[in-house]
Amino acid sequence: MAGSANVDAIKMANAILFILLSFFGVSLSVRRNKGRFGCNESRFFSDFSSHMGVIYKKSSKFASQKQRSMEQQTQQYTLEKVGRYGFMAEPFHCDFNAQLMLGHLGNHMLNAADFHSSDRGFGMLYLNTIHKTWVLSRLAIEMERMPRAYERFDIETWVENAVRFFTNRNFAVVASDGSAYGYGRSVWAMIDTETRQPQNLLDIHDGSLLQYVDREKPCPINKGTRAPIPSHAEWMRSIATNYSDVDMNGHINSVKYIEHILDLWPLDWYKYHAVKRFDVAYVAEAHAGDVLHFFGSTVDNATFAIRVTRTSGNQSRDEGIEVCRCHVSFVDHES
Repeated sequence: MAGSANVDAIKMANAILFILLSFFGVSLSVRRNKGRFGCNESRFFSDFSSHMGVIYKKSSKFASQKQRSMEQQTQQYTLEKVGRYGFMAEPFHCDFNAQLMLGHLGNHMLNAADFHSSDRGFGMLYLNTIHKTWVLSRLAIEMERMPRAYERFDIETWVENAVRFFTNRNFAVVASDGSAYGYGRSVWAMIDTETRQPQNLLDIHDGSLLQYVDREKPCPINKGTRAPIPSHAEWMRSIATNYSDVDMNGHINSVKYIEHILDLWPLDWYKYHAVKRFDVAYVAEAHAGDVLHFFGSTVDNATFAIRVTRTSGNQSRDEGIEVCRCHVSFVDHES
């Protein structure tokens, strides 16, 4: 409706302009040449009527072209609720089994989320201009198999739900033949980059995010958990954080925790086991220079619970503040 109104306004404005200019031009021509060529008033109005017919045709043609252009722009910016983005399992992102590492898959999922939100007007590039950003609260990845080196695959992503302070976003990792490698679920919050306090995400563009919510598309894995940790978790390792651990939000990158946690098992373990499901719940931020401490316990024969804390300065390991918790489930590696 807005496009039609704009076209009508353009048509009217152009018609008026053409009439005024043409009347002025033809009238001036008559006055200059009346005595010279014997022009009279009758001839003037005859020429004027003929000229106005040409003007009307040109004006109508211009308006029609403008309308088609506006319709094409509208179609261009009408986006689907589900975004689909192509990736490849690059060989330097694969492990010794020639399979994509889970950390790199996690990065691809987060990139897909950023592409999807940016295309629809609520991505990080826009949020940073108003001193806000997205932070990942929970992530669950469950895989039937991992893409192998050089295999191309797509990641579909969509918003399943959105409330004031949290939004649920899902993922599907799809092979070139249409089969699913696996799925992901995530929970996000929006914070103020200066105060680090939660913000109402429905304030962005008057809640435009809601028009992209898709509650019908299935994501056939369980929702992410809070990854409770047994009280008897034992210290496993401590590491310092450095430059390559920090993301553009100024804190330790979400995927870096995944990589550090998976490094808790020796290389030989991965000769016989593969990650089936990875659940992580982020509790607090850590920053460059903090020391991360990893505590682990066994949930069952195939699932392990990991708690990560941070310390800084002269704090002891026992004074650490919890930054995330996770559950990792393994299956026997395919031969």
